Amino acid sequence: MSKRSTQPDPRSFLPLTPLALHVLLALAERPLHGYGIIQEVAARTDGLIGLRSGTLYTLLQRLQGLRLIRESGERPAAEEDDERRRYYELTPLGRAVLEADLRRLEAAVLEGRHKRIVRSPSKERA
Repeated sequence: MSKRSTQPDPRSFLPLTPLALHVLLALAERPLHGYGIIQEVAARTDGLIGLRSGTLYTLLQRLQGLRLIRESGERPAAEEDDERRRYYELTPLGRAVLEADLRRLEAAVLEGRHKRIVRSPSKERA
Protein backbone atom coordinates (compact mmCIF):
# COMPACT_ATOMS: atom_id res chain seq x y z
CA MET A 1 0.00 0.00 0.00
CA SER A 2 1.44 3.41 -0.93
CA LYS A 3 1.03 6.51 1.15
CA ARG A 4 -0.90 9.28 -0.49
CA SER A 5 0.67 12.72 -0.31
CA THR A 6 -1.42 15.27 1.53
CA GLN A 7 0.39 18.12 -0.24
CA PRO A 8 -1.36 19.40 -3.38
CA ASP A 9 0.34 19.11 -6.75
CA PRO A 10 2.50 22.26 -7.10
CA ARG A 11 1.48 22.50 -10.76
CA SER A 12 -2.12 23.13 -9.70
CA PHE A 13 -1.03 26.63 -8.56
CA LEU A 14 0.39 27.57 -11.96
CA PRO A 15 0.87 29.94 -13.55
CA LEU A 16 1.85 32.31 -10.78
CA THR A 17 1.19 35.99 -11.35
CA PRO A 18 4.37 37.99 -12.00
CA LEU A 19 4.04 39.68 -8.59
CA ALA A 20 3.55 36.37 -6.76
CA LEU A 21 6.54 34.89 -8.59
CA HIS A 22 8.79 37.78 -7.57
CA VAL A 23 7.63 37.72 -3.95
CA LEU A 24 8.32 33.98 -3.72
CA LEU A 25 11.73 34.52 -5.35
CA ALA A 26 12.49 37.26 -2.81
CA LEU A 27 11.73 34.82 0.02
CA ALA A 28 13.69 31.92 -1.50
CA GLU A 29 16.95 32.74 0.32
CA ARG A 30 15.80 33.98 3.72
CA PRO A 31 12.83 35.31 5.66
CA LEU A 32 12.04 38.97 5.00
CA HIS A 33 9.64 41.57 6.34
CA GLY A 34 7.32 43.48 4.03
CA TYR A 35 9.59 46.42 3.30
CA GLY A 36 12.50 44.01 2.78
CA ILE A 37 10.40 42.15 0.17
CA ILE A 38 9.61 45.44 -1.60
CA GLN A 39 13.32 46.33 -1.70
CA GLU A 40 14.37 42.85 -2.85
CA VAL A 41 11.84 42.78 -5.69
CA ALA A 42 12.83 46.26 -6.84
CA ALA A 43 16.53 45.33 -6.77
CA ARG A 44 16.02 42.00 -8.60
CA THR A 45 13.98 43.67 -11.35
CA ASP A 46 16.10 46.83 -11.67
CA GLY A 47 13.08 48.83 -10.49
CA LEU A 48 10.79 47.43 -13.20
CA ILE A 49 8.45 46.04 -10.55
CA GLY A 50 7.67 48.47 -7.76
CA LEU A 51 5.39 46.94 -5.16
CA ARG A 52 3.28 49.19 -2.98
CA SER A 53 2.47 48.29 0.61
CA GLY A 54 -1.24 47.72 0.02
CA THR A 55 -0.63 45.46 -2.97
CA LEU A 56 2.09 43.55 -1.15
CA TYR A 57 0.10 42.90 2.02
CA THR A 58 -2.94 41.77 0.05
CA LEU A 59 -0.68 39.38 -1.89
CA LEU A 60 1.02 38.15 1.30
CA GLN A 61 -2.39 37.32 2.80
CA ARG A 62 -3.35 35.42 -0.36
CA LEU A 63 -0.05 33.49 -0.42
CA GLN A 64 -0.48 32.61 3.26
CA GLY A 65 -4.02 31.41 2.56
CA LEU A 66 -2.65 29.15 -0.17
CA ARG A 67 0.01 27.87 2.28
CA LEU A 68 2.85 29.02 0.02
CA ILE A 69 4.33 31.29 2.70
CA ARG A 70 4.02 31.58 6.47
CA GLU A 71 5.06 33.95 9.16
CA SER A 72 8.62 33.13 10.18
CA GLY A 73 9.83 32.58 13.70
CA GLU A 74 13.34 33.49 12.55
CA ARG A 75 14.29 37.07 13.39
CA PRO A 76 17.45 39.17 13.34
CA ALA A 77 19.18 40.17 16.56
CA ALA A 78 17.08 42.54 18.69
CA GLU A 79 19.33 45.55 18.01
CA GLU A 80 18.81 45.06 14.25
CA ASP A 81 15.08 44.41 14.46
CA ASP A 82 11.81 46.18 15.10
CA GLU A 83 9.45 43.93 17.07
CA ARG A 84 6.48 45.24 15.06
CA ARG A 85 7.80 43.69 11.86
CA ARG A 86 6.35 40.46 10.59
CA TYR A 87 8.78 38.22 8.74
CA TYR A 88 7.65 35.78 6.05
CA GLU A 89 9.25 32.63 4.66
CA LEU A 90 8.50 30.04 2.00
CA THR A 91 6.79 26.85 3.06
CA PRO A 92 7.91 23.55 1.50
CA LEU A 93 4.83 23.79 -0.76
CA GLY A 94 5.74 27.36 -1.69
CA ARG A 95 9.26 26.29 -2.65
CA ALA A 96 7.84 23.43 -4.77
CA VAL A 97 5.39 25.80 -6.50
CA LEU A 98 8.16 28.33 -7.17
CA GLU A 99 10.35 25.60 -8.65
CA ALA A 100 7.49 24.31 -10.83
CA ASP A 101 6.75 27.78 -12.18
CA LEU A 102 10.41 28.48 -12.90
CA ARG A 103 10.61 25.18 -14.79
CA ARG A 104 7.49 26.19 -16.75
CA LEU A 105 9.07 29.54 -17.65
CA GLU A 106 12.37 27.88 -18.52
CA ALA A 107 10.56 25.50 -20.90
CA ALA A 108 8.85 28.46 -22.57
CA VAL A 109 12.16 30.28 -23.05
CA LEU A 110 13.77 27.12 -24.47
CA GLU A 111 10.87 26.77 -26.91
CA GLY A 112 11.31 30.43 -27.88
CA ARG A 113 14.99 29.79 -28.56
CA HIS A 114 14.18 26.67 -30.55
CA LYS A 115 11.80 28.71 -32.70
CA ARG A 116 14.38 31.50 -32.93
CA ILE A 117 12.13 34.03 -31.24
CA VAL A 118 14.53 34.48 -28.33
CA ARG A 119 18.27 34.54 -28.87
CA SER A 120 20.54 32.63 -26.53
CA PRO A 121 22.59 34.92 -24.27
CA SER A 122 25.89 34.09 -26.05
CA LYS A 123 24.46 35.19 -29.42
CA GLU A 124 23.09 38.46 -28.00
CA ARG A 125 26.62 39.62 -27.14
CA ALA A 126 28.01 38.89 -30.59
